[in-house]
Amino acid sequence: MSISLISLIFLPIWINMAQIQQGGPDEKEKTTALKDLLSRIDLDELMKKDEPPLDFPDTLEGFEYAFNERGQLRHIKTGEPFVFNYREDLHRWNQKRYEALGEIITKYVYDLLEKDCNLKKISIPVDATESEPKSFIFMSEDALTNPQKLMVLIHGSGVVRAGQWARRLIINEDLDSGTQIPFIKRAVDENGSPEEHAIYVWDHFIAQSAAENVFFVAHSYGGLAFVELMIQREADVKSKVTAVALTDSVHNVWHQEAGKTIREWMREKCCNWVSSSEPLDTSVESMLPDCPRVSAGTDRHELTSWKSFPSIFKFFAEASEAKSSSQKPAVTRRSHRIKHEEL
Repeated sequence: MSISLISLIFLPIWINMAQIQQGGPDEKEKTTALKDLLSRIDLDELMKKDEPPLDFPDTLEGFEYAFNERGQLRHIKTGEPFVFNYREDLHRWNQKRYEALGEIITKYVYDLLEKDCNLKKISIPVDATESEPKSFIFMSEDALTNPQKLMVLIHGSGVVRAGQWARRLIINEDLDSGTQIPFIKRAVDENGSPEEHAIYVWDHFIAQSAAENVFFVAHSYGGLAFVELMIQREADVKSKVTAVALTDSVHNVWHQEAGKTIREWMREKCCNWVSSSEPLDTSVESMLPDCPRVSAGTDRHELTSWKSFPSIFKFFAEASEAKSSSQKPAVTRRSHRIKHEEL
């Protein structure tokens, strides 16, 4: 609509100029005056007259867009990719709409960096006063203490912000191609195995805590990581840990080569709530000579921790009470205990 309006305004002006240029000096003066008039016309202002207000939503939901499971931005109702030309012949308005969406995308990526990548937002300069301008970076918890590796990601200039390679890719392609998140997650994955991570956390934090009773809840592969911690720090773990609740743990004391003293300790201090259709706490037989196995009251692996929640805290309470009275944890007296020594 605005282009048509401009055409209508310019057409008679240029016709008149063409007619004037055929005349003498007076006509040339008029031509100069018309040129001066044209130079004062603000095309942006003319375009604004026919465009809607620049009032855009401040959330993805307001734009009716969301990221799907593949990290692709799609319309909530139609499932279609982002459309730049939302309104025909209104390029300026479409651009402003795109920029407004871009600001929301930036905040969305910041949220992913903190929640999904476990990075911390650090203000810089670190010694800036209240009146001084500030910026920020994102860094991992161990960025300044990890003695092995440190990876630094630097984005380009323009509208891109921390965590982004290209805003256009995020909007038109997906999060993987447009953000730094795949690099961050890969760096985290290569920053030691889960077993090494558990040992590091034990050495630098848990071992230094003042707690008299330390309890572990380890789910799935977390159980394997705990057994590896036992193998590497057996004496320390035995002196500090009161009880361990495993939920559908995938550990294997044979493959991990856990010694006899560790297996004996696990029989006394651990219990593994496994996926089973049997009622909660029903004994489940195992051929491994380690901790007792009982039903978590669900056959869904991912629900075992939640379904066994009340039993786990009862188990911890019994173990704590037994320790305080210099007795063995109550789990050793449970009727469902399997005496692996006899197998």
